[in-house]
Amino acid sequence: MGRGAYGTAGLLALALALLTACSAGPAEKPEGVAMAGGARGAPVGVSPADKAADVPTDQPVVVSVQGGRLKSVQVQGGKAGPLKGVLSADGTRWRSVGTARPGTSYTVTAVSVDASGKASETRSAFTTAKGNKVFDIETITPNKDDTGLTVGVGMPVMIAFDKPIADRVAVERNLTVHSSKPVEGAWHWFDSQHVDFRPEKYWPAHTKVRVEAKLAGVRGGPGMYGKRDVRLDFKIGRSQITKGSTDEHVLHVRRNGKKIRTMPMSAGQGGQWKYYTTSGIHLAMSREPVTVMTSPGIGPGSPGYYQLTVYNTVRISNSGEYVHSAPWSVGSQGNSNVSHGCVNISPANAAWFIKNTLIGDPIIITGSPRKLEPTNGWGHWQENWKQWLKWSSLKAGPTLALR
Repeated sequence: MGRGAYGTAGLLALALALLTACSAGPAEKPEGVAMAGGARGAPVGVSPADKAADVPTDQPVVVSVQGGRLKSVQVQGGKAGPLKGVLSADGTRWRSVGTARPGTSYTVTAVSVDASGKASETRSAFTTAKGNKVFDIETITPNKDDTGLTVGVGMPVMIAFDKPIADRVAVERNLTVHSSKPVEGAWHWFDSQHVDFRPEKYWPAHTKVRVEAKLAGVRGGPGMYGKRDVRLDFKIGRSQITKGSTDEHVLHVRRNGKKIRTMPMSAGQGGQWKYYTTSGIHLAMSREPVTVMTSPGIGPGSPGYYQLTVYNTVRISNSGEYVHSAPWSVGSQGNSNVSHGCVNISPANAAWFIKNTLIGDPIIITGSPRKLEPTNGWGHWQENWKQWLKWSSLKAGPTLALR
């Protein structure tokens, strides 16, 4: 799999492969492995070694037996709970899956059976390294309150951490994305506290998605470990894509490939750079029945200052761009650009658009010399796939099947 969104499954597959390939190991004791058995039954090896301390939380527990098979393996961490694991097909090796908790004492209990059928029990214990601090997910988007849990086909998954992440590989490896319809996707670090996921192409309509951030005990940096696991379930709605040109002055709305509405528009008048509507693939970021707009960079009493109450607005960037009702510019809509950068449409069209738009719907504007920056709002689709992967720690791969 080879990447963060599906890294856990990749590790699981790797673990299974290792278990099968290494089931017949050498008889001598491997370094760092506690051996037991002998007269009591088949020799059993446990890693980490018995009484080991300061064990990294992401070091797997491996139990192996020679000349027999493992009947059961349990790794208990008290209040931290057990570590789950997977047994090789031939029953000779068990490997933990997931991450241990920092500063926790674990007890390994393995029951093995030798070639004659004689059972024996092996016990071992180890303690993981202590963490000086923890990190947590501060916000994850989409979510029920801000976006709703049914979103548009362009919707990214956006995670914000409460502390800077130094070990991005460890964190990304424990972020998994499952979907009912498979897509190729990748995580992308915008900075040390923000990592986002998007598919290579838009999500298929009516896809169910689950994001699992299995970060409890995961190392985020020196002495810093994840506080908890987080799971998010959401759905992709119908496919709706809106396209408009600042030269043609018309918005065309297509739902599931079929044109369902045409709306005359008026875009930014230009003159000053801030008064151009940005060209690019925008996403609907919010739906606001009422928005108070003020002139950017101009205070009260200065030439060009304005403060205006606007109705039925759909936000498309962080630089103050909306698709909104503009009764004052209806005469210009469809023939000229007169706005300060927003996309003006009639009151009737604005009422329809806000009602029929999902957060995450693509709204594509062309014709303007001012380009939407990838970091201006949710400009994720402004980067092509090669550019997007440049900021991924583990690159791309298919989503896991959602069961």
